[in-house]
Amino acid sequence: MNHESLLELVNEMTLEEKVAQLQQLTAAFYRGAQTDSAITGPLEELGIDQNTVDASGSILGLSGAEAVIAIQKTYLENSRLGIPLLFMADIVHGLKTIFPIPLAIGASWDMELAEKSAEIAAKESAVSGIHVTFAPMVDLVRDPRWGRVMESTGEDPHLNSLFAKAFVRGFQGDDLKDPERIAACVKHFAAYGAAEGGREYNTVDMSERQMREYYLPAYKAALDEGCAMVMTSFNTVDGIPASGNEKLMRGILRDEWGFDGVLISDWAAIRELIAHGTAEDDKEAAYRAMRAGVDIEMMTPCYVHHLPELVQIGAIDEKMIDEAVYRVLHLKEQLGLFENPLRGADPVREKEIVFCEEHRNVSYELAAKSCVLLKNEDQVLPLKNEQKVALIGPYADSHDILGWWSAEGVKEDAATLGSALGAKMEQGKLMTSAGFSTKHISAEQLAHARELANQADVIVLALGEDSAMSGEGASRTNIQLPEAQIQLVQEMKKTGKKIAVVLFNGRPLDLHGVYDEADAILEAWFPGSEGGRAVADILLGQVNPSGKLTMSFPRSVGQVPVYYNRFNTGRPMDPAKTGERYVSHYIDSPNEPLLPFGFGLSYSAFSYEEPIFSSLEMTAEEPLRVQVKVTNTGEHAGTETVQLYIRDISGEVVRPLMELKDYARLHLQPGESGIADFTVDEAQLRYHHSDLTYTSDPGRFQLFVGPNSRDTLSSEFTFVTSFS
Repeated sequence: MNHESLLELVNEMTLEEKVAQLQQLTAAFYRGAQTDSAITGPLEELGIDQNTVDASGSILGLSGAEAVIAIQKTYLENSRLGIPLLFMADIVHGLKTIFPIPLAIGASWDMELAEKSAEIAAKESAVSGIHVTFAPMVDLVRDPRWGRVMESTGEDPHLNSLFAKAFVRGFQGDDLKDPERIAACVKHFAAYGAAEGGREYNTVDMSERQMREYYLPAYKAALDEGCAMVMTSFNTVDGIPASGNEKLMRGILRDEWGFDGVLISDWAAIRELIAHGTAEDDKEAAYRAMRAGVDIEMMTPCYVHHLPELVQIGAIDEKMIDEAVYRVLHLKEQLGLFENPLRGADPVREKEIVFCEEHRNVSYELAAKSCVLLKNEDQVLPLKNEQKVALIGPYADSHDILGWWSAEGVKEDAATLGSALGAKMEQGKLMTSAGFSTKHISAEQLAHARELANQADVIVLALGEDSAMSGEGASRTNIQLPEAQIQLVQEMKKTGKKIAVVLFNGRPLDLHGVYDEADAILEAWFPGSEGGRAVADILLGQVNPSGKLTMSFPRSVGQVPVYYNRFNTGRPMDPAKTGERYVSHYIDSPNEPLLPFGFGLSYSAFSYEEPIFSSLEMTAEEPLRVQVKVTNTGEHAGTETVQLYIRDISGEVVRPLMELKDYARLHLQPGESGIADFTVDEAQLRYHHSDLTYTSDPGRFQLFVGPNSRDTLSSEFTFVTSFS
């Protein structure tokens, strides 16, 4: 349908049909999914009638080709105008083939694989009948207490923006009519990752300059890549909940950025305006959300109950509703639903494609590149062929490695660490003590663990959170491992054997009781369907770990928020003068995190030479070329992620101590050298000034290169303009 045809369709609709098109419901409301008697309860609970359901515009949380086809066909039989339903779902890191959680994908620093993971997720989703995914989640996060850090790619706006683009490309491809692609919905707009205290659904309060500088870029990057939808966040922004925030949604998103796609609320977020205190009732909530430009209301009936009345009394111009309906219909047209309402849904191909070997192999590759080696004293890892290994802990043979938001993933389909190691090690070399819960270890289990440990040459402790300890609704004030696991580490330390710890978790942890006790630590995150196989191959040296952290690991929760691109203070602490009192420091802890942004070890060793500059001065017309020679001085081929950071020494407003501007990944054989070749241009020096203009300043800059944000070589250059 062309533009004129869509406008004609809008004009044919009654006001009630238009408003119903803006209603999103779950499958429980629809005929074709179940008997009419089963629908009665949901209808009564939400206070809507069957006519509203029969004219509603979209459905969430359902997948499976047969189920989708049944609902779509029945729906169209009862639709006066033959407008098809949109089917949406949370496909965050895979449908049935589950990839590592997004925080782990971030640790890969691999945009091609990130895009491929989204492409596969789209392919499996589309054949299962899904049209839209509520992803990517690009919220910048600096507080590991927030459970949803597992959905983000980290604490850096530049890296998050690159991943946002990669995920959108993967989901959507070049043409939304492609039946193997789905529409992406970037979330949560805006600044949800800054919820106070890391507490879910909590307040966000920051300056507009801070928000524009750090929190908005990744959303904008997703939209620049053509992302079809945006989801509002639960939090307030400058005292106004996002779903009713006209400045944020109409001012920035629509008018300033020119976004003309669909804006959807998060689950029940419009009605939550009442709890926030910016609406007295559902009627005022509907008024505020529509004024803000929210097109689709998810799972509350404020729109269908009150928008017709608000139009009749003149509080809302019907043109606002027409525009919202048009955007929804236009998305359906972009997806090709008017021509083919069943689109890619195909029960036969679904069986062939979903969770196929090809997709699982990509999951394996991404899991292998997402693991981060945090510690490796005395080269305890990789394990040696002749060693007898005791594999102990709650994740020794656990299938719970998919993580939160694993869609249709089946835990029992996941390859466990124990089974993967057992398949690759010589018979008799692996002893396993499994069956522990993450929070409790019995005396009998501990005794068995000691027995096996005493027989082993090396101990591998498989520890972590269970999957429900991170994700939505899983904020924590204590981000250490459960006490039972810390006690297990202490008991194993008493054996005098070397200990390698593998961590399965969804957030940066406080590693007290683990980091100092273990000889080696491998951060595996929740690595997805093929995670056990990938982790086993890293432990055995068949894969060289190359992951780098995209969130800092604090020494303790008392440092939070702790992040690399922080401001200096007027009284910075001199590390050589630790006894000073009247400086910005803690008296019981260093200021720095335990493990910084960008950190990650390898079985290789890499040496860096001083960077070579094309010039020590740059102009807007003549960018700098910076080259860094890196050599693999180890005995294993490996991949090094060379990171480039810049500090603006003097800005109109305070500038961070350093900011990631670029990186290069070099794969080097033992003894081989490679050149990381960077170009630094004027655009990379821009920032938001106090008047919110986005420009650069002339003056001195520091440039840092290294394997992480802490261990760097630094040089200076000057940016010169005709006015400096």
